[in-house]
Formats: sequence, C-alpha cells, structure tokens
Amino acid sequence: MAKETNELIMSQVQADIWRCISGFTEMAVAKCAIELGISDFLESHQEPVPLRQLSTALGCSASSLYRILRFLINRGMFKLVSTGNGEMGYVQTPVSRLLKRDGENSMAALVLLESSPVMLAPWHYLSARVLSKENSTGAFCAAHGKDLWEYAKTNPEHSKLINDALACHARVTMHAIMNNCAEIFKGIESLVDVGGGNGTTVGMLVKAFPWINGINFDLTHVVSVAPPCHGVVHVEGDMFHSVPKAQAAFLMWVLHDWSDEECIKILKKCIEAIPKERGIVIIVEAVVDEKIGKEKGVKDVGLMLDMIMMAHTSNGKERSAKEWDHILSAAGFSSHSIRQTTAIEPLILAYP
Repeated sequence: MAKETNELIMSQVQADIWRCISGFTEMAVAKCAIELGISDFLESHQEPVPLRQLSTALGCSASSLYRILRFLINRGMFKLVSTGNGEMGYVQTPVSRLLKRDGENSMAALVLLESSPVMLAPWHYLSARVLSKENSTGAFCAAHGKDLWEYAKTNPEHSKLINDALACHARVTMHAIMNNCAEIFKGIESLVDVGGGNGTTVGMLVKAFPWINGINFDLTHVVSVAPPCHGVVHVEGDMFHSVPKAQAAFLMWVLHDWSDEECIKILKKCIEAIPKERGIVIIVEAVVDEKIGKEKGVKDVGLMLDMIMMAHTSNGKERSAKEWDHILSAAGFSSHSIRQTTAIEPLILAYP
C-alpha cells in the first residue's frame, strides 16, 4: 500500500514538472488560435461549427486543427458540442471570446505581445538580473542591448505591439473601473493620463464622463502616432521631468515598470501637477498581498506579472500593500486607500 502511495505521489510530482517544462505551450497554442482566427469565425456563427467546415473556412489542415482545438478544449478554451444532426461542432466559451482579434473585451493583443520573439528572448536571460546584485543588468538589456523603452523608440513595429497590448488591457480594465467606481470621477474637471499610450484609457474616461477634459501624456514616439480623440489633447513629454497640470493624474500599468526611487520621482511630479486641495492621483496596479483579491484567486496573476517585470524591465516589480505605502509616503502623499474592483488590479487613490 505504501509503495502504491509513493508511486502515485511520484507520478503527480512528475506531472507537475511536465507542466512546468511545457508551460510555454499554452501561450504558443493560444497565439496560434488568434492567428488562425478560430474565435473570430466561431463568434460569427450561432450554431456549433463542425471540424471540416471550420478547417475549410480557415484554410488549414483538419487533422492539425483538431489537435490544436483538443488541447485548448482541455484548457477550457472552446467547447465541443452536438450540432443536432449527428455531428459534433465547436463553440465559444467565455475564455475563448477573449482571443478574438477585435472587440472591447479582447485580450489577443496581450498574447501577441508577450509571445513575440522580442519579448520571449529576455526570459533566457532572467538569471542575468538575479545575479546582478544591484539590478545593473536587466534581462531585456542582456537580450537586446538596450532597455524596452529604447528598443521601442527605434522599432516602430514593436512599439505598436506594446501600444496595442496596453490599449487592450485598458479596455478590459477600464470597463470594470467605470462600472464599479464611477463616483470617483464625479467633479473631476481635468485629468492627465501619465504614460497613456495611444489615448485609449483617457478616451474611454472622457466618453463616459464628458465633463472631464482629457490629456494623454506620453513620449514623443508614442503620442506622435496616437489617433485623434474627441475631448482629449495629446501631449508629448517625459514624466520624470514634468507632468501637465490637471485636477487628477491617472497612472495605469506605469509604476510597476520602475524602481521605488523612480516611482517616487514620477509621483512627486504628479503631486506638482495637481491642486493641493482637490487633487487626486489614481493608480491602477497589482497589489501582491494575501488580503487583496484573495477571493478571486488573483494573487497568482500578480506573482506572474512580477516575473514579467523581472524579464522585461530593468528595475520594475509588482508591489505589496506595504511597499505601496512606503512609495506613496516617500513621494509626499498625506493619505491613500486601496479599493478592490472586478478587475485584476485594484485602484490606489492617493491624496496630496
């Protein structure tokens, strides 16, 4: 009996290691599904789609497509059901709908960014950052000879991948924020989105709350290709030097790219930009904490994002509530609060 128990444990342990070994597989196959347009095609059909019809429509091998879908079905992406006439057909699931190439809730751009060769290469150099005791050697720099932002500045195609991915994240996250925390934006007459990319976030805010005058603030090579947006002014600049004046400053997925010292510099510039009495800084970032988001099981997502920061930034990291408290206090904020939403990341509301 003991021997059988030990063998069962060993079998489970080996299965765990195999999941680790093949961890990349899931992202690679999801990328394949996006490139083939599986989710887009199924979304346009009300009835289950048989394999032969799907492979013909997508112009691919039926046997290979079957294996791709079998893998994804086992991961909860897509589902195989009866068509009603003796055949089996494929349908969407809530997860597979996030793999559509278009749509407000699509997360396809994030998959395409993280699975790109440029973003995959630094993972092979993760130990370079760990062995660098003062974080003087980043994994991305070790792979490409420059940091992510310098690389994007000189590579427009990759810069677009980044902007598309951030816009994708913004659409998903901002819906949760606006649906759950609309009262935060009441009375805000002007708002600057610091590191706002192509302006998707501030554009959504201005559309939802038309009394806000929006400013999309980012580096020159980013805002120069940002599309026009009603109620939004695109402003180029460097957040380490200054931030445009506004009643509120908004930062989403910005501070986790930088060290504590760099975050404090950015936040001090935000304090200079907002009024002392009515000003507010709204931060959307992961909080890696046992008590934050425990019910939704999002802690693991925060820890994975932290590893992404290690691979793709020189000094970035995800932070605990205690670490956020340190940064915000050091920057000069008099108070702050953390507010959970239905998004993966909570809101951090900071007051000067």
